[in-house]
Amino acid sequence: MRASATPELMLEPVLDGPEGKGREAIGLGHTAAKGLDVRHGTILSLEDINVSFDGFKALTDLTLYIGVGELRCIIGPNGAGKTTLMDVITGKTRPNSGTAFFGETLDLTGMSEVQIAQAGIGRKFQKPTVFEALSVFENLELAQNTDKSVWASLRARLSGEQRDRIDEILATIRLSDSRRRPAGLLSHGQKQFLEIGMLLVQEPQLLLLDEPVAGMTDAETEFTAELFKSLARKHSLMVVEHDMGFVGSIADHVTVLHQGQVLAEGSLDKVQADERVIEVYLGR
Repeated sequence: MRASATPELMLEPVLDGPEGKGREAIGLGHTAAKGLDVRHGTILSLEDINVSFDGFKALTDLTLYIGVGELRCIIGPNGAGKTTLMDVITGKTRPNSGTAFFGETLDLTGMSEVQIAQAGIGRKFQKPTVFEALSVFENLELAQNTDKSVWASLRARLSGEQRDRIDEILATIRLSDSRRRPAGLLSHGQKQFLEIGMLLVQEPQLLLLDEPVAGMTDAETEFTAELFKSLARKHSLMVVEHDMGFVGSIADHVTVLHQGQVLAEGSLDKVQADERVIEVYLGR
């Protein structure tokens, strides 16, 4: 049994059974997230999550662990529960039962969407959402994890450190040459990269990315794979994707969902060879 906590009051957890029970498949723990208790190398722990909508079971006894610095891919047919899973993690949907912890002590089921984002979980939806009338630089400036009140925004001036951080992110997402360009003039792929940059500027510990390469060119997809692999270890990533070639190029670990449950889990080769996965998702 864990001890619940809010972001303001982080309690020491009490665990049943041996330390790390149920997490031996993760075991990454490359870097400790700043201000987050990840003593067992696990950044996200979902256990026995159930979600129902008017009698429809969207998630059933779902258990999932994401390791610190891991790049996890979530795959499965439409209606498998992938979006509901991300909604639970980000606080948009409250589970009917089960536990969801960020690190060892932050109980996501007791936190608001804003609190969860401030704690270090960033989410990118499939369709890029950027401020098209603003420049690329201004989008990143606005996305910073700072006081967003009207008065603070009017008085805000970037520090040298903040400018350096934005410059670093522009280089990371390959938009340095487009820093003054209105975001509305970017290609679809560039808008995807900008939105990823808008998440990165907030220094998230866990990034949730929904079909990030949908609509991208082959070159953009290849760069996205390089980008995600460079972000892993510094951040933890959970990627929902249908492009199996892309999944194969990035994944440490793959989880297959079906009818709101974990159907299979492991390396891509392992899940691709699973007869149940072939039947319900991959086909012959």
